[in-house]
Amino acid sequence: MRTCMRLIQVLLVVSIVPVARSGDPPGSLNHRVDSLMALMTLEEKAGQLVQVDFRSASPADPVTLHPDLERRIREGRIGSVMNAVGADLTRRIQAFAVQGSRRKIPLVFGLDVIHGFRTVFPIPLGEASTWDPELIMKASRVAALEAAAAGIHWTFAPMVDIARDPRWGRIAEGAGEDPYLGSLMAAARVRGFQGDTLASPNSLMACAKHFAAYGGAEGGRDYNTVDISERTLRETYLPPFEAAVKAGVGTVMCSFNEIGGIPCAANEHLLREILRQEWGFDGFVVSDWDAIPEMQPHGFAGSPEEAAYLALRAGVDMDMEGGAYEAHLVSLVRSGRLPEETLDSAVRHVLRAKFALGLFDDPYHGASADRERRAILAPSHRALAREVAGKSLVLLKNAGGLLPLRKDLQSVAVIGPLADDGESILGPWSGAGRSADAVPVLEGIRRKVAASTKILYARGCGVADTSTSSFSGALAAAAGADAVVMVVGEESGMSGEAASRSTLGLPGVQEQLFEAVLRLHKPLVVVLMNGRPLAIPRLQEAAPAILEAWFPGVEGGDAVADVLFGDRDPSGKITATFPFSVGQVPLYYNHKNTGRPTIDTVKYTSRYLDGPTSPLYPFGYGLHYTSFAYQSLKLGATRIRKSEGLRVSVDLHNTGSRAGEETVQLYIRDLSGSVTHPVKELKAFRKVRVEPGRTENVQFQLTPESLALYDRGMRKVVEPGLFEVMVGGNSKDLLTATLEVTAE
Repeated sequence: MRTCMRLIQVLLVVSIVPVARSGDPPGSLNHRVDSLMALMTLEEKAGQLVQVDFRSASPADPVTLHPDLERRIREGRIGSVMNAVGADLTRRIQAFAVQGSRRKIPLVFGLDVIHGFRTVFPIPLGEASTWDPELIMKASRVAALEAAAAGIHWTFAPMVDIARDPRWGRIAEGAGEDPYLGSLMAAARVRGFQGDTLASPNSLMACAKHFAAYGGAEGGRDYNTVDISERTLRETYLPPFEAAVKAGVGTVMCSFNEIGGIPCAANEHLLREILRQEWGFDGFVVSDWDAIPEMQPHGFAGSPEEAAYLALRAGVDMDMEGGAYEAHLVSLVRSGRLPEETLDSAVRHVLRAKFALGLFDDPYHGASADRERRAILAPSHRALAREVAGKSLVLLKNAGGLLPLRKDLQSVAVIGPLADDGESILGPWSGAGRSADAVPVLEGIRRKVAASTKILYARGCGVADTSTSSFSGALAAAAGADAVVMVVGEESGMSGEAASRSTLGLPGVQEQLFEAVLRLHKPLVVVLMNGRPLAIPRLQEAAPAILEAWFPGVEGGDAVADVLFGDRDPSGKITATFPFSVGQVPLYYNHKNTGRPTIDTVKYTSRYLDGPTSPLYPFGYGLHYTSFAYQSLKLGATRIRKSEGLRVSVDLHNTGSRAGEETVQLYIRDLSGSVTHPVKELKAFRKVRVEPGRTENVQFQLTPESLALYDRGMRKVVEPGLFEVMVGGNSKDLLTATLEVTAE
C-alpha cells in the first residue's frame, strides 16, 4: 500500500512538470517551480499568496471543516492555512489540495510555535537569560519535532525585535535590548527550527519577525508608530534580522508599524533594497495578521485594493488573513495596473519554499497521529525544558545567604496568586501547551522537600485583585511556617501581543500582600513570574531574597524548586534592564551620552529631579550561590591596526564555597569618531564554570568587525582612535583597559 501511495505522489508531481521556461537543468528547484507556474491560471497564482486562519474559516467547531474552506482550497484560491493543529486534521485539509484541486499544489500549514509546542519552554525573554544559544537551539529543535509531527510546516518565529521599553507586552517574545545577543539568539532559533534541511519531517520553516523595528513602538503601545533614523534602524533593529537571514531563515514577516511615514507592509526600502538586494534573502515575505488592509486606517492606502497593490509591489509575498490579495490581485493584473511579472515573482518565492519543504514529494511532511503521540511531551523533551528553565532563572537578591533553603525544614508556606497557576506558568503564545501538563511552583516544592516537611498553601489574592479581604489565609500560613515562598507577578495574558502596560509594578494588591507578610519577620523568598522587567524598588529594598522566574514553562515548578533548594546554582542573567520606575523608560545599557552626562549631584546634567537615572538591575545582571572576582584584565596589545584582531583575557576567581557558572561579558566603547557611539556595546561573552577557590583564565578574540561602526555615509568601517575594552559580570561592574587603533 505504501509503495502504491508513493507511486501516486510521484505521478502527481510528474503530471505538473512539463518543460521549464528557464534555462535551469531539469530537476532543479527553479526548473520545477517554473514548470509548474507555466500551467497555472492567474487565479491559481494569486491563490498561492493567500493565507487563511482555520479558526475563522471553521468557527463553529475546531475539528469540523467549513464547506467554504474546502471549496476555496479545491479551487486553488488558498496557498496556506494557519492554526489548524493535529496530524489527522491537517492531513484531511491537505487532501483537498493535493487530491481535489486542479494543480494539486500542497498547502503550507503555519502556527505560532514561539517557545515550544506541547512541551512549553520558558518565554523567549527567559530563554535569552540563559545566555546559551546552543541550548536554545536544542529547545527550538524539540519544538520543531513536536509541531512537525502534529502537521505543522511553518512557525511564525523567532521574534527578533529589539525591545527597550518594558511597557511593550511583546518584549516577552524576544531576546531583550541588545543587538549582538539578539543576533546570536535569532540565528540559534532558526537553526533549531529548520535543522539541516527543511525537507526533513522533523523541521519547521522559521519566520523572522517583525520586519522591522516593531519593538520601537512609541510609548510601548502595541501596533504604534515607530519614528527612528536610518542609523538607529541599522545599528539597533536590523542586526538580528540579518543574522537570521545568514542562518538561512525561510521566511520573514513584515511588521504592523510604520517607519518614517511608510507602513512596513509597503516599505520597498526594507523589503526589496535591504532584505533582498543587500542581504540576498531568497525566501518569501508574509504580512502580519491583516497588516495589508490595515494600511487604510494608517492613512496610506485609500482602499483594500490599493493596499494589495502597494504591498505586492513592495515585496510582501503572502497576505496573512487580510483578504486583500484574494479579493484584488487578479483584477489588478487583468487591468494592467500590476504587472504579472510582479505577481509571478511572489508566487515563485512561495512555491520554492513548498518544494524546499518537500511537500510535493510528501504533502503531509511525515505527520501522522501515531508519530504525534510519540513525540508530544517525550521524557527527554520535558527534561530539556526543565534544564532550560533552570538556567533561565535569575537570582536578583539573596541577603544573608537565605537561599538555598534546606529541604528538611519543618514547614514551608507557599503563598501568592501564581503559586498554583498551571496556566500562567506557560506564559503567552504557549503553542499547544496545556495547563494540565504543567508543574506549578507549589507542586515543584512539594516534590522537592523532605517527606516530613509540611507545606502550607494559601493564595492570598488574585493577580489583579483590588481587595485585601483574602489576605488572612496567607498570613496564617506564613505565620506558622519556618520559611515563606511568595509567588507573585503577572498573569500570562498581561504579557505578549496587545498586552502593553502603563505601569510596571506588581498588579493589584500583591505588593500589599508582600508588606503584610514582611511584617511577620519570616525568612521570605519572592519568586517573580512575569513577561517583562518590572519596577519593584520596594521588593529590592525589603525582600530578603528575590528569584526572577519569568514564565518558565511546562517544567517551571520543578526548575524553580531545583534552584530554591540548591540542586541547581542560579546562573541566569537579565537581557533587559529593570527600571526603578516607569518614568525612566526607555532605559537600556547601550545608550549614548549627551554633552552633559548624568551626575546625580549636579543639576544641569541629564538626570531626574525626583529619582535615579541608574537602573534597578542593569543589563547582564544576575547573582549566584557563590561569588566571583574579576582580576587581571589583559589585552594582547595596546595598539593595533584597524585590520587586526585582538586577544583579551581576564582571570575569573570563584571566591565562594560552591561551584558556579558565570557569564563573562565583554563590552567596548569607541571614545571618539565621525559619529557618536553608545557608552558601551556587548561584543562577546562566555559561560564558564568554576569550582570553589579556583581561578579560570577566560579569553576572547575580538575581530575588526567588533570595532566597526556605520560612518556618516552608512558604510561599515573601523575608524582609528581610542577604545575602551571592558569585561565583567554585568554591564555596570566592569574592569577597563584602553586600546589604540591606528590606520593601516
